[in-house]
Amino acid sequence: MRGVIGFADAVRLVELRGKFMQEAVPEGTGAMSAIIGLDDAAIAKACEESAEGQVVSPVNYNSPGQVVIAGHKEAVERAGAACKAAGAKRALPLPVSVPSHCALMKPAAEKLAVELQKITFNAPTIPVVNNVDVKCETAPDAIRDALVRQLYSPVQWTKTVEFMATEGVSHLYEVGPGKVLTGLTKRIVDTLTASALNEPAAMSAALEQ
Repeated sequence: MRGVIGFADAVRLVELRGKFMQEAVPEGTGAMSAIIGLDDAAIAKACEESAEGQVVSPVNYNSPGQVVIAGHKEAVERAGAACKAAGAKRALPLPVSVPSHCALMKPAAEKLAVELQKITFNAPTIPVVNNVDVKCETAPDAIRDALVRQLYSPVQWTKTVEFMATEGVSHLYEVGPGKVLTGLTKRIVDTLTASALNEPAAMSAALEQ
């Protein structure tokens, strides 16, 4: 987040966040699955009915018709089967080591909250949309709170892209390896263009524009 914390602090927090997430759930006990071709309400209903005392919930609203669910492995498998029975085209298991953005990550969030309090936060120098509440926070405590809740709350990517479009954003750049978000964005709002900057040359060209 531009100007909010120092680069060294950001790198350390990324490392700790990953460590805390891995510690929160024993390897092999959690899972994530992408549900393709079913509406959000039906997916939420399938998760609720498939929990059976375990955790499973929608965690990534990627685009209309594509939602990721996460939780205990057995519950995710049950929910995936329920989604297919309800009309989903696919329930695709994802190769992940932790079930991100679900209630199983609350222990990790508690540890991260402690670390965030040790760092000085400043107001961002450019607007940053957090994908938990889909708004631009400027107060340091509000930014910390959103970062903590983001560990166990759904990623509202669809609403985030829609919000940016209403705020006048016309082009999105995906920075980093891959181009998943670029593809998703094009399916959410047709007034937005998007491109992936996954090579140094592409980054340099974009900065020159």
